[in-house]
Amino acid sequence: MKKRGCLAGISAVLLILIGGFLWVARSEAHDFIYNPPGPDRALEEWPEDYGLAYKTLALVAVDDMPLAGWHMPSQNGATIILQHGYESNRDEMLDEAALLIANGYGVAMIDVRAHGESGGEMISFGGHEMKDLDALYNYLLLQPDVDPNKIGILGNSMGGSLVIQYAAQNPNINAVVAVSAFSSIDDTVQTSVEHFTNLPGWLFGRPMIWFAEQEVGFSVDTVAATGKIGQISPRPVFLLQGGEDVVVDPASGRRLYEAANEPVDLWYDEGLAHVEFISAYPIEFEERVVGFFDTHLLGAE
Repeated sequence: MKKRGCLAGISAVLLILIGGFLWVARSEAHDFIYNPPGPDRALEEWPEDYGLAYKTLALVAVDDMPLAGWHMPSQNGATIILQHGYESNRDEMLDEAALLIANGYGVAMIDVRAHGESGGEMISFGGHEMKDLDALYNYLLLQPDVDPNKIGILGNSMGGSLVIQYAAQNPNINAVVAVSAFSSIDDTVQTSVEHFTNLPGWLFGRPMIWFAEQEVGFSVDTVAATGKIGQISPRPVFLLQGGEDVVVDPASGRRLYEAANEPVDLWYDEGLAHVEFISAYPIEFEERVVGFFDTHLLGAE
């Protein structure tokens, strides 16, 4: 009887531990994909802080999701769509906007759903955000300063993954830059879980993915940038990745590079952290990124 009672006690403890583990995994997964309106989504900078002229956008995606954004007109006919990262908003991209505008480019950017001043609460890492980027693209087609044959796209972090996915489905995006993009959620889940939750990623990563998939209603495989990037060719892709990245797996850049078809280039710096290129190497960033768009959108040699 004592042995049976001991086993029952051990079983009860194990059930409690497993239940607690699953509860934490489910709760953290929910927090990962939900970003409700509130002070954490507020903008802190505006184009006028950078001396930039702009138009405020109020767009609506095909599923009626309201989207907030900015448009800064082009001087050379070419326009770059800029896409912010996870739980950020469009003001993250103002440094890149100022750089591009100084070189004659127009810029357009939105807060994708569940970010900034746009509607929605659920982040789907590309599952629904493609509708948001499509709304911005369709807006640009109606603007007199925009040459539809000279539209490029640049994204940071999750935004880098989004722009790869969007360019794969829209053949009229003619040049793609992705900075510190994650190659897939599967690839980066351990690194990202540890960064955002301080939990051991090797233990919580897969259960969190499973719970997140149940909430968003689709497999994370459908939003893997590695599965999309090969479809962009023959349009060019420029990837930037730092080796000290603790937000996404530093191997993401190499995985994306190997999954892409030509023409593709990778700027890898083992000493840089997440999305640090423009701050660490502003002159080289301008030379390489603007030069990339000059070559492939303006035909410069």
